Amino acid sequence: MLRIEGLQAAYGHSQVLFGLDLHIGEGQLVTLLGRNGMGKTTTIRTVMGLLPPRAGRVAFAGADITGMAPERVARRGIGLVPEGRMVFPTLTVRENLIATAANRLRRPDAWTLDRIYSLFPQLASRTQQRAGTLSGGEQQMLAIGRALMTNPRLVILDEATEGLAPLIRDEIWHCIAALKAAGQAILIVDKNLAALKRLADRHFIVEKGRTVWQGSSAELDAAPNLAHRYLGV
Repeated sequence: MLRIEGLQAAYGHSQVLFGLDLHIGEGQLVTLLGRNGMGKTTTIRTVMGLLPPRAGRVAFAGADITGMAPERVARRGIGLVPEGRMVFPTLTVRENLIATAANRLRRPDAWTLDRIYSLFPQLASRTQQRAGTLSGGEQQMLAIGRALMTNPRLVILDEATEGLAPLIRDEIWHCIAALKAAGQAILIVDKNLAALKRLADRHFIVEKGRTVWQGSSAELDAAPNLAHRYLGV
């Protein structure tokens, strides 16, 4: 579904990606792992068209989307849950959810307000509340719900549970597990390695802008030196 080959990207004269490779199949949950500053968010920004690549290729659903404008990438079927949530603070919960809602792929099981509220009941009780007044956990639920309302083929979550209370983190992981079970393709960045290993089909480790390892959770468990060397755990 998503294939990244030899991706290079930079901020001005500061190059961050030096030839990153990654691929995701239909219905898979794939992680992008690495220490802070290794290029994970830059990879996501480049895929989404928020940062132009210097070299390499990004293909999605068989089409070349390298350097495509962000709105065109979204219309192709990629939904982003950005680091820091980035909800529209002055809009209500409901307005955030419907602001970018679409079913361009004409999915028969399309995400609706009712389905989002069923997934996150806390949002249902705050439907007319301004998003800027929600807790961090509720804002993360809203950011996930907003991405799902675009009915994407692929959801990208950048720092899915960063800064959240333990109970809220558990709820987010339960939601992600449910999405995977329903066949939703997911690319996720997070520091909770234990949760990621339970859910992921494949892991990609990035170091200084390059893919240095890829494999299954079982393979990652069998090589504890990898986590120590590249993840700092």
